[in-house]
Amino acid sequence: MRRHSTEIQVRFADTDALGHINNAVYATYAELGRVEFMRGLGVKPGGFILARLALDYRRQVRLGERVTVETWVERIGNTSLTMRQVVLAGGEVAAEVEAVAVTFDYQTNRPVRVPQEMRELFESWQG
Repeated sequence: MRRHSTEIQVRFADTDALGHINNAVYATYAELGRVEFMRGLGVKPGGFILARLALDYRRQVRLGERVTVETWVERIGNTSLTMRQVVLAGGEVAAEVEAVAVTFDYQTNRPVRVPQEMRELFESWQG
């Protein structure tokens, strides 16, 4: 299975009073992974809207650990794309993420079908 990998620069501001990465920051890390995944495919920003985000935390991450987000496509629907991601720290799974993005026309404010050209791009990354 093909996975896109994005290295994350962990910042001091990502930590909380307990010294580990705050749980809300994982959503930002996952977003960075998805943005870099789309950019790597040549998909221009603005054609998707996030419909669902689910995170399962597996272990704490502390400042100084090397963090990577891996992204791949789980499912391609008529108007949506389900992506799976893992946030890795020190080579171990720190969080598992499921994100559903909908192809969206911001002028009509409605979902649209995934264009065939885009569908073919995503199929090559489907797990």
